[in-house]
Amino acid sequence: MRTTPLYQAHLALGARMVPFAGYEMPLQYASITAEHRAVREGAGMFDVSHMGEFWVRGPGALPFLQYVTLNDVAKLRVGRAQYSMLPSAQGGVVDDVYLYRTAEGEYLMVVNAANIGKDWAHLVALSQGFDVELENASDFFALIAVQGPQAVGALQGLTDTDLLSPRKNDTFMGKLAGKWVRFARTGYTGEDGYEVFVAPDEAEAVWEALRSVGVTPCGLGARDTLRLEAGFPLYGHELTEETSPLCTPFAWVVKAQKDFYGKEALLGQDCGRRLVGLVLEEGVPREGYRVLHGGEEVGRLTSGTYSPLLKKGIAMAYVRAELAGPGTRLEVEVRGRALPAVVVELPFLRR
Repeated sequence: MRTTPLYQAHLALGARMVPFAGYEMPLQYASITAEHRAVREGAGMFDVSHMGEFWVRGPGALPFLQYVTLNDVAKLRVGRAQYSMLPSAQGGVVDDVYLYRTAEGEYLMVVNAANIGKDWAHLVALSQGFDVELENASDFFALIAVQGPQAVGALQGLTDTDLLSPRKNDTFMGKLAGKWVRFARTGYTGEDGYEVFVAPDEAEAVWEALRSVGVTPCGLGARDTLRLEAGFPLYGHELTEETSPLCTPFAWVVKAQKDFYGKEALLGQDCGRRLVGLVLEEGVPREGYRVLHGGEEVGRLTSGTYSPLLKKGIAMAYVRAELAGPGTRLEVEVRGRALPAVVVELPFLRR
């Protein structure tokens, strides 16, 4: 198992470490619920240094990225970012990514940790014929996500850089706790905050500075419950190489007016099933549980948990398209019991 530059800091805090995407990562430090609430009510931080980072540079960077991603890269000005996906040849998704335009002819793509090797090979293969330079810079970044209603205030106390004026999806360089970092007003929790790109050998100093101003360290457990409350997909669960984004609430990312890899396969699919949100009044739903309608299986859960804020079970599932409308009454089979569930629009929690 690999470790991140913050591994020793996690051990010093008594974190419960687990294998994740080839890394030994903190699941929790004390309580998943407490860490979840810290982000919803104050400020929490996550070590996401396991994520991958690719530089895309050169005169052909824009046409290349337009071809290999689904969103409209031409809309990105320098200093702006966007959520996107890498389409597969089958009309599914190779990965979901975040793309940052850092300078003229220069972009930084952040990819999921488990997909670094696959994504890199995919992009290199498709780069043939484009005047573009690719660099896998994953080992040259540590990444700390600082999230919550008090996150920006906590960060502002450690820098002279203005963090209050930038908008969501802005990105820029500045100093944090005396270290040069890249700030990105992005995140995966549904809360405001910044993701902080920092040199690996300076990550622990930034982490400790954030702890000193009251930012709570949080693990993968809280990260998953937070992203699910916020209605965000997780690759390998809601998104795969076989699932069409057009059959999900994230279809907005597909810009059909441009040419992109796998376009004919993607646009040619029918949505016999759709990704929906489900709320249960009782029981804790988990990935893989059956979704029933009149005793018949009509889908499977892709993710599920107990929402600490809603105090209900919440889940996402692919179900038959005719049953995907909000308000539809279904059941989820939890430990042999068919428990009532209702289809709702995402996100579960609106902030």
